[in-house]
Amino acid sequence: MFDKPRNQKRVNGHLVFALQFLRHPRQIGSIIPSSVFLERRVIAAADIAAANVVVELGPGTGGMTQAMLKVLPPKARLLSIEINPHFHALVSRIRDDRLIPHLGSAAGIQEIAAAHGLGRPDAIVSGIPFSTMSPELGSQILARASAFLAESGRFVAYQLNPRVAALGRPFLGAPEIDTELLNLPPMRVFRWAKSAT
Repeated sequence: MFDKPRNQKRVNGHLVFALQFLRHPRQIGSIIPSSVFLERRVIAAADIAAANVVVELGPGTGGMTQAMLKVLPPKARLLSIEINPHFHALVSRIRDDRLIPHLGSAAGIQEIAAAHGLGRPDAIVSGIPFSTMSPELGSQILARASAFLAESGRFVAYQLNPRVAALGRPFLGAPEIDTELLNLPPMRVFRWAKSAT
């Protein structure tokens, strides 16, 4: 049986993404997945091509996941943590030995990584919407991610709302902020380099 063309997969992914957004608007940061331009900007900010261990928080339909796998080194590992079962099922269909899809909460990042035999990540990429969760949960996720990140690691969050900058400041300091206009809607990219904090 032939595999679906990439464009058809993207359209189907957009439909699933939109439906899940309508059902769970507080869990999902946008009504459509990331554009290829945003994917490239996030990958460059997190320096995925130089990473050995990457953790992705909130992979959604897997667009960013697949984009990262294209540049991830052959022996590296990518742990994708997704709380939505429908999105987790989609990411689990991606065939790549470097990918570890996990259904669970980003708040358990350290325990989840340990359960899969992974050490401290060189990069953490987050698409989860910090603006719609409670400040307590957002702070908890950022505190645990910061503590777990490798000494020279990067934390990159792509968000509509700037709340993540304030929540992350006590743990990671002030972020570098960029904006990707070629995305619907335009998305802010927040980057922290742990060695600089």
